[in-house]
Amino acid sequence: MNPFVLQTVLPFIISAVVVIIITIIAERYGTKVGGILGTLPSTIVVAFAFIYINKGPGFSSEAAAVIPAELGINLVFLFIFALLVFYSVYIAFAVSFFAWACLSSILIFFDFSNIYVSLLIYFLLLFFTFFILEHIKKIPSESKVSMKYTPLKIMFRGVLAGIVIAIAVFLSNIGTVISGIFSVFPAILSSTMLICYKEHGPSFAAGMAKSMIFGISSVVVYATSIHFLFPKIGLIYGSLVAYIISIFTTILIFIFKNRIK
Repeated sequence: MNPFVLQTVLPFIISAVVVIIITIIAERYGTKVGGILGTLPSTIVVAFAFIYINKGPGFSSEAAAVIPAELGINLVFLFIFALLVFYSVYIAFAVSFFAWACLSSILIFFDFSNIYVSLLIYFLLLFFTFFILEHIKKIPSESKVSMKYTPLKIMFRGVLAGIVIAIAVFLSNIGTVISGIFSVFPAILSSTMLICYKEHGPSFAAGMAKSMIFGISSVVVYATSIHFLFPKIGLIYGSLVAYIISIFTTILIFIFKNRIK
């Protein structure tokens, strides 16, 4: 397949479809279900397929090692957004992206590539962010909302998400750490937050952010799996097995979702 299609067009289409589905599910079934399903591996699959094809199993495996730590930083992104969106959506995005950039720069500076430390960072940040939002700030999940869909509204959601994620994936194939970081750039997260805020206000967006924090573990499982599987069984089987494992993770998350307020 043409590299341009892999880097831009395909991620654009996938992310557009993903965000449309996420927001519609959240509106119809509530932020718990939308947030958990919305964090299933999507564009990371395309990004790492492209990285593997161009750089090989060793490079792609090493690039995947930083992803759990980077997804921990994405949790901080969602955490800050959920806290600040009640004051101003512009401030919420500005501070969230600033924190994301600063923390991601630390990973780049240290050329981070240890999968075990990466996982430790993720789980510490998961506990911290979710505990604060769930038990200290007590941000509630939101139930389904009534929504009238129009072709223009659906197209806006898809195009917004597609543009952001296509740029992120295009920038991903630079170095191992940078590739890993940009493959999980919070494009779908930010697009989803913006759409949720625009359509339903700060409470719905904050509830969605909290559920996404809980659901991102499926992407961590996918990244960890391809780190170990790519060098052993290759791109096709490695991606397939990793995705199956991530789906089982999502099922487990669904089992425990009723414990979320």
